[in-house]
Amino acid sequence: MHPDFIEVYDEALDAATCAALIRRFEASNKAVRGQTGSGVNTSLKDSWDICITDHAEWNDVVVRFNQAIMGGLKLYLRRYAHAALAPLQLQIPDPETGQHKVLDARGLADLDDPMLTAIIMKVFRPGTINIQKYIADQGGYPYWHCELYPKADNGETLHRVVLWTIYLNDDFAEGETEFFYQHRKIKPRTGSLLIAPTAFTHTHRGNMPKGGNKYIATSWILFNRAEVLFGQPAAPPPPGKPAKRK
Repeated sequence: MHPDFIEVYDEALDAATCAALIRRFEASNKAVRGQTGSGVNTSLKDSWDICITDHAEWNDVVVRFNQAIMGGLKLYLRRYAHAALAPLQLQIPDPETGQHKVLDARGLADLDDPMLTAIIMKVFRPGTINIQKYIADQGGYPYWHCELYPKADNGETLHRVVLWTIYLNDDFAEGETEFFYQHRKIKPRTGSLLIAPTAFTHTHRGNMPKGGNKYIATSWILFNRAEVLFGQPAAPPPPGKPAKRK
C-alpha cells in the first residue's frame, strides 16, 4: 500500500498533562477569535485561540510541546527521509574515511538519535504554537485548506514543511481532522500527535465536535531560512567600485 504521508503517534503527551493544559487555557484571559490566513472569518474557522508563543507565561508549555514534536519528527523523518533530503543535499562525515558523504534515505533512517537531532536543528525550526478551543456543536474549521500559501510575511508561510496537531482531549463525538485527497479522517485521541505535509496535496479541514468542546495544540515545522542554512550572501560592491575578479 502506498503511503499517504499522514502519521499519528499516540501518547506524545500524557493525559494528565493534556488535562492541565485545558484548565490553564480556560483560566487564561488571552483567548481570541481564531484566524485563517486572511483574518477572522467564523464561517471558515470558528474557534478560540491562544498563540502561546507570544506570551512569556506559556514558555514552559512551548518547550514541552517542542520536545514532544521532536520525538515525533524523528520518527517521521526515519520513514520519510526525503522531507529533508529532497530539498537539500545533506552530507555527514564518514566515520571510516573522515570525508563527507552524501546522506541517503537509508543512511538517515539508520542515524543515531544525537546525529538525527543535530540535522533537524540545522535544517528545521519550530513554528508559532496555537492552543485552540472548538465549542461543541458550533465550532470547527470547515473550510478545505492547506498550510502552504503566499503571504506578506517575508515568505514565512512558504517555509512550512509539515503541520502538526496534538489532540488535548477526546470526550466528544466526531471532530476529526479530515484529509480531502486521502479520504481519511483522523479521530482525536487524547495526547496523540498528527504530522502531515503542508501543501495542497494534504488539503484538510477540522470537523465540528459533537457533545463536547474540542481542544488542540497545533503548529508547523519550517525550513530554516536560507541565510541560516547557507550563510549570508556576499555583500555587493559599493557603487563605483568594481567587484574583485577571481
